[in-house]
Amino acid sequence: MSDEPDPGRLQALEKRLAEAKKAGAPKPRADEHYSAASQGWRMVIELVAGLAIGFGIGYGLDTVFGTMPLFLVLFILLGFVAGVKTMLRTAREIQGAQAAGTSARDEGE
Repeated sequence: MSDEPDPGRLQALEKRLAEAKKAGAPKPRADEHYSAASQGWRMVIELVAGLAIGFGIGYGLDTVFGTMPLFLVLFILLGFVAGVKTMLRTAREIQGAQAAGTSARDEGE
């Protein structure tokens, strides 16, 4: 009898171990990949939130100082600008994530 292990048995063992690892591997989370609709809603909510915050601040300042349309209009416009700026930042973030995913996929092929 030889002290050397049987190569056929070792290959069979390695195959079984690989299958067990594959079966026990965690599945990718479904919530990590957002649909286009959810990304669109995120941008709409960011815009509306900017407008609502601008409206609230402007209305509050107009109530305190008694200058009804002045601060309201000013802060609604500032809220709109802030909302658009946030939307653009989100769009750049999404585009960067998609470009990184595409380049990683291309390198793997």
